[in-house]
Amino acid sequence: MKRITLLFVGLLSLPFFSYSGGIVTNQNQSAAYIRMFARDASTDIDAVFFNPAGLTKLDDGFHLSLNYQYINQNKVVTSDYPYLANTPVDYEGKISVPIFPGVYAAYKTGKFVFSFGWNPVGGGGGATFDRGLPSFEIPLSDLAAAYSAQGVTGYSLDAYFEGSSVFWGYQLGASYEINDMISVYLGARYVTAKNTYSGHLNDLMLTTLGGPVPARNFLEGVGDQLEATSNTIAGAITLGYIDPNAAFADPTGIETLTRLGAYQPGMTNAQAATAFGQSAVVMDLNAALLRDQEGEIEQTGSGIAPIIGANINLLDKKLNIGLKYEFMTKLELENNTTQDFYTGLDASYQEIGMFPDGAKTRNDMPAMFAVGFDYKITDKFSVASGFHMYFDKSADYGREIDDVHVDNDEVIDRNSTEFALGLEYKVTDKLLLSIGYLNTQTGVTEDYQTDLSYSQNSNTIGLGGAYAISSGIKMNVGFGYTVYNDARKIYDYNNKLGQTVVVTEEYDKDNLFVAFGLDFKLWNKKSE
Repeated sequence: MKRITLLFVGLLSLPFFSYSGGIVTNQNQSAAYIRMFARDASTDIDAVFFNPAGLTKLDDGFHLSLNYQYINQNKVVTSDYPYLANTPVDYEGKISVPIFPGVYAAYKTGKFVFSFGWNPVGGGGGATFDRGLPSFEIPLSDLAAAYSAQGVTGYSLDAYFEGSSVFWGYQLGASYEINDMISVYLGARYVTAKNTYSGHLNDLMLTTLGGPVPARNFLEGVGDQLEATSNTIAGAITLGYIDPNAAFADPTGIETLTRLGAYQPGMTNAQAATAFGQSAVVMDLNAALLRDQEGEIEQTGSGIAPIIGANINLLDKKLNIGLKYEFMTKLELENNTTQDFYTGLDASYQEIGMFPDGAKTRNDMPAMFAVGFDYKITDKFSVASGFHMYFDKSADYGREIDDVHVDNDEVIDRNSTEFALGLEYKVTDKLLLSIGYLNTQTGVTEDYQTDLSYSQNSNTIGLGGAYAISSGIKMNVGFGYTVYNDARKIYDYNNKLGQTVVVTEEYDKDNLFVAFGLDFKLWNKKSE
C-alpha cells in the first residue's frame, strides 16, 4: 500500500546552519576572522580557536576576548514541479542569528599557556519558512491533482514552522613553548548539540467547484464511495447478477483501483469487492492524517574531540606558521518528542511518526586540518593565508535517500576545502585596517542536496579593522558577505498519481556578517 506523506517532510529534517566553514562546521569564530578570514597563524587571543599552539607568543598574564556577531542568511529554492500552482515556484527562507558569541580566555606563565574557548561550533540560528518548501507542498499539489476529475482545482492550508539548531563547543587545552621557534598544543572540545522544531498544519482545504472543503472530509467522502462500490459488487454477487469468479471488467472500477495501487490484472469480481472495501478503510485512515496537527520536538546529544596543534616561527619572527588538527566529534542525537507529526501509514496501517520519542540519529562534526601562514612584509604591512580541509567523507551526517540511511561517502565525492587570504595594514600605532577573501569548495553530489539542506561552493569578502583603545584593550570590527554558486538537482519523483516526473530544483543563498569584539590584557608582564 502506498504511503501518503504530507506533513513537514522536508522541514523537519533540519540540519546545522553553517555560515562560514565546512558543510556543518562554523569557522567564523571571532571578529578578527570576519575582517580578514586568514587567522590560522594568529598569535592573538583568538588563537585559542584558530591556532592554539601560537598562544605562547602572548605576553605573560591573563588574556580575554569577547566577540559578538550578527548573521543573516537568505535561502531560495526553486522547483519546476508541474502540479505546483504558478510553477516554477520560488521558496524563500530566512535564517537570523541576532547573537553569535565567542569567548576566549588564556593564562600564560613562562613557557605554558592554559586556554579556554566557548562558541557555537555548529548551527547557532533559527529558521522561518513563510511558504514552506517543495518537499512540503509537492505532496499537497498531488492530492489536489489526484482528484481533479472530482472537481478539485486547488488547495489551501495554515502552516507554520520554526526550527533552531546550536552546537556549543567548550574547549580546554594547554600550549607549551619548546623553544623560540616551536610550540605545541594539546586539548579537547566538548560539544553539546540541540535542535528544536515546532509548528502546525491546520485547516487543510481542497478547492472544489462548490467551494472549499476540508481535505479530511473530502477523503472520507471518497472512502464512503469506495465502500459503497464494494457493497454494490458484493450485493450483485449475492443476488447472482454477476459471477464472483469472473474477471472484473468494469473500466471505471479498474482505473480507480489502479490509481489506488490495489488492482491486480485478472482479478475476479469477488477480489474487486474486497479491494474496494480495503481501499475504503485505508482511505479513512489516510483522511485522519489530514487532521489539524501540531508538533514539538527536541533533539539533544553530546560528544568530545581531541585537538592537537603546532606553531613554527621563522625568519627572525617575520614568518609564523600555524598547524591544527581536530579529530571527529561523534554525535548521536536523541529525540525528546512532546508531540509528534504523523506522516503516513506503515504496512500494518499504523500511523508513522516523524520523530519517535527516544529514537537516535547520527549528526557528527567532521575531523578537520588547518594550516596558516602570516608573513610581515614590513613593520606596517603583513599578508596571511590559510587552508582548511574537512574530512566529510569519514563522518556520518545522518543523510537519508528514500527513507534509507546512507553513508557520507555515498553522497560526498570529496572532502570540503577552504582557502583564505588576508591583508593587514597598520595605519598608526593604534589603528589597523584589513581585508580578506575566502573561497569554499564543497564536495557533495546531487544526491546529497535537499531543499532544506544543501551545500554550495562560495566566495566571501570581508573587511574591517582593529583599534587599540588602550594598552590593555583592543577593539575589532568586521563586515563580511558571502555569495554562493548556483546549484541544482534533477531527480525522478514518483507522485501520488502513479507518474514518474522529472523535477529540477535550484538552490541559492547568501550570508551577511557584522562582527564586533574586544580583546583584554589583564595583569600582564611583557614576555622576554
